[in-house]
Amino acid sequence: MRDATLDTELGTGLDRRALVAAILDRRGDAAVVAGLGSPAWDCHAAGDSPLNFYFWGAMGGAAMLGLGVALAQPARRVLVVTGDAEMLMGVGSLATIAAQAPSNLAVLVLDNEAFGETGRQAGLTRKHADIAAIARGAGIGAGSEAGIGAAFTVGGDVEEGSPGMDVGALAGTLFEAEGPVLCVAKVALSAEPGSYPPRDGVLLRDRFRAALAGA
Repeated sequence: MRDATLDTELGTGLDRRALVAAILDRRGDAAVVAGLGSPAWDCHAAGDSPLNFYFWGAMGGAAMLGLGVALAQPARRVLVVTGDAEMLMGVGSLATIAAQAPSNLAVLVLDNEAFGETGRQAGLTRKHADIAAIARGAGIGAGSEAGIGAAFTVGGDVEEGSPGMDVGALAGTLFEAEGPVLCVAKVALSAEPGSYPPRDGVLLRDRFRAALAGA
């Protein structure tokens, strides 16, 4: 039997949109690759930028695009913001990222433990799947010191200095720690209003390419 659709109020976790806004407020000139669905809407709501590339399709491809950008521009920080289901669809990319080991790449997985875009069914991470453990098994964080560069899970409140999670510390890991870095943020299952980037793939590609080239 298929799992019942989750209620909007079910579960606890970080405020997803507030978390993304707080993280991107510290981005500097980092390039951001946003996985399709809610991560893209959240990145757009935090402030559109030519240095944002939003996925409208190709589910599972965000981490690999981020890897390509990181390898092509080793002097620029690259952040991939994606969801739990999208990351699991492209889970093989984690082994490739670990093998290539770009020091400038970070991945933030927003995990609401649900398939939010297809009816809010319970997701695989609500069962047994642990994306941070999978990333560690793939080799992300191998040889890191004091957890820097490792894959790990965060939770708590989106408040500076909160006992659950310090947003500043998380942003510091994502934008400054030697990569590759993967962080899983357990976020609440919520229904924020849509904030949609342009749907023109050619436009998004061309402006992203121009921004990376400094045009």
